[in-house]
Amino acid sequence: MDTFTIAGKTFTSRLVVGTGKYSSPAVMVKAHEASGAEMITVAVRRVNISDRTKESLLDYIDTSKYFLLPNTAGCYSADEAVRTARLGREAGLSNWVKLEVIGDERTLFPDNEELLKATHVLVKEGFVVLPYTNDDPVVCRKLEDAGAAAVMPLGAPIGSGLGIQNPNNISIIREFAHVPVIVDAGVGTASDASRAMELGADGVLMNTAIAGAQDPVAMAEAMKLAVRAGRLAYLAGRIPRKSYASASSPVDGLVGR
Repeated sequence: MDTFTIAGKTFTSRLVVGTGKYSSPAVMVKAHEASGAEMITVAVRRVNISDRTKESLLDYIDTSKYFLLPNTAGCYSADEAVRTARLGREAGLSNWVKLEVIGDERTLFPDNEELLKATHVLVKEGFVVLPYTNDDPVVCRKLEDAGAAAVMPLGAPIGSGLGIQNPNNISIIREFAHVPVIVDAGVGTASDASRAMELGADGVLMNTAIAGAQDPVAMAEAMKLAVRAGRLAYLAGRIPRKSYASASSPVDGLVGR
């Protein structure tokens, strides 16, 4: 099987899904099942970890079936992100973390300086860090050097649905990275997910594209198939682009030619 591995853990699905913006927990559960995903990311701040007697998002996630990836969504500094990651680990969620440090409230672009700072701290504390970052090859290299177990460049701003805005950057990041590359944010529909995989990404993480669709369950299945198709196309190797036509059938030896 075409698997991929992060920090010694192997996954068969290259699609990672989120838990926000669903119309109901029941719809979320069905979408997760349809996606075929094995890893689900959840914001530490959305998990009720202070009073387990009350309803929690985790009540709707079968942790024996899905691998939980806590994230630091909503953090605007390295210190805040580090505290949130520690809180998630102490609550028993995981020592893995999708590290988010936002630098601007309107665009939700990452603060790469603070992101690097937090990555250094958390790696030293034994976390498996998957940082969400800009599609900047230099920043991705620095994050890898800091000990990140994977790098997660954005395809477009969070929740925008714009698709892959800088495909060449994603290709460059993949070419030079020695850790898995997971495109995170900006996917709007199945063709965007397929495009990310065709560029060589090891996986795609998405939430809004599924949760915000008119039929989240159907979209989840579409994304599953798109990720598989894009990966297969990448492995197959596309034909070179040409400026002019090239006949599909040989013409040598045809009468009158």
